[in-house]
Amino acid sequence: MQYSIISLFITLPLIGACAASLPPPTQRLADAQSSERAAQELGANNVPAAQLSLKNAQDQIAQAQTAMTDGDNERADSLLIRAKADGDLALAQAKEKTASADHQEAVKDSADQKATNMGQGAVK
Repeated sequence: MQYSIISLFITLPLIGACAASLPPPTQRLADAQSSERAAQELGANNVPAAQLSLKNAQDQIAQAQTAMTDGDNERADSLLIRAKADGDLALAQAKEKTASADHQEAVKDSADQKATNMGQGAVK
């Protein structure tokens, strides 16, 4: 009986140590902020499809910072994973809009060049 009580006192602190909370997810915070900043710099605020994703990323970063302040690092980690994904999505959506505009400009330039060439007799 005494052996069981002694072993209980020894194992309880070990179990508690295993259940300790996660350290603050500072790297995930930096990654999410970096993704959100990159999307902003590429003009995601001006792309309707990217605006919602960017707003979600910003909101989740703010919620994660609050959770970290409250010591809820597990929740903060989860929010930051989602924030990074939303930031990456906003970045991709902004890049798509930029690529589409570049494509349209290239097509117009090509048509203009073709018209110039035809005017000079270079194209029959």
